[in-house]
Amino acid sequence: MAWFIKTETFRMPRQQLLAHLQAHHAWVAELRQQGVVISSGYLVDQLGRPGGGGLLLLAADDYAAAEALVRQDPLIAHGCVDWQLQGWIPAVGDLAVGDLAVED
Repeated sequence: MAWFIKTETFRMPRQQLLAHLQAHHAWVAELRQQGVVISSGYLVDQLGRPGGGGLLLLAADDYAAAEALVRQDPLIAHGCVDWQLQGWIPAVGDLAVGDLAVED
């Protein structure tokens, strides 16, 4: 398995996103129940306020599998965000998400 990061910027005000954000949260929860290693959260400003976008970290077999999964995200499917998917190669530090751990 390899790590992938999806970053996103909201294309509309948060109030207009609420229904899609709820669908996104349910989608992530369902994937976690299926055993997918995935974590999603908001990007925040210097005061800790969310509002501009988010970050999703997931493990997948390869880029194509990660992209296919990410394209199912309700936020993407409904055009709510501009997004980018990148692979991530951990180099230093440790991170535990689900059953995968990254260690130096």
